[in-house]
Amino acid sequence: MSVAGGRVPEGVDIRVPSAARVYDWLLGGSHNFDADRAVGEKVMAVLPSGRQVAASNRAFLRRAVQYMVGQGITRFLDLGSGIPAVGNVHEIAQDMDPECQVVYVDYDKVAVAHSRLILDGNPNAAVVEEDLCEPRAVLNSPAVRALLDVDQPIGLLMVAVFHFIPDSLRPAEIVARYREALPAGSLVALSHLTADHAPREMAAVTEAMKNSRDPMYFRPYADVAALFDGLELVDPGVVSAPLWHPEPGLRDIEPDDVYAGVGRKV
Repeated sequence: MSVAGGRVPEGVDIRVPSAARVYDWLLGGSHNFDADRAVGEKVMAVLPSGRQVAASNRAFLRRAVQYMVGQGITRFLDLGSGIPAVGNVHEIAQDMDPECQVVYVDYDKVAVAHSRLILDGNPNAAVVEEDLCEPRAVLNSPAVRALLDVDQPIGLLMVAVFHFIPDSLRPAEIVARYREALPAGSLVALSHLTADHAPREMAAVTEAMKNSRDPMYFRPYADVAALFDGLELVDPGVVSAPLWHPEPGLRDIEPDDVYAGVGRKV
């Protein structure tokens, strides 16, 4: 694996798999270690659609960013951004409007190191090494303060991250603290894995991830929808990810194990 000049960032234990690197492997990336690939193989063994689910999340991210730019959003905060893959937020947004600003947030050192490498020379994009479960630390970081220190709306992205946060950390309260910090007119995109449609298979995925740094907590539809409390849902509401503003011309779209939606702060 090559990370930031071929060096593994200090403090990274390559024997302990991480969600960011397993997700990178599922997306076909190369920024992962043997331990991550071993977990990825376990996930694929019990959930053969694992790569499609990861790709579905990624496709929702792209469509959500495109929707936000189309609504006039030019500043983005991507929480739990993970390891950069093809079609990063800044690439999608800046392709539509070169003035778009993006701040990525992740606590995975490999993700942060690689993000810094690819963002070098881009004045409108930055990465912050923080835990999204600590909103005060994230919101008070210099890059985020610069992004949020105006009254223009923000595009807040929480894609495929809250299924790594246990109930004990009160995920709805975490979302609320970020929501409260946003100016009116901001848009919030969130996606979350569920076991509603394949309980046995998703239970096996939970088992495969339990000894990683990021165990998983799948939630039913009602719990995912509750994360949008205080926001005005954009049509079609909280739905299976492939059904949220699907690509024009697609037919016979099958729902998958990801719920997704976008809400507006009014």
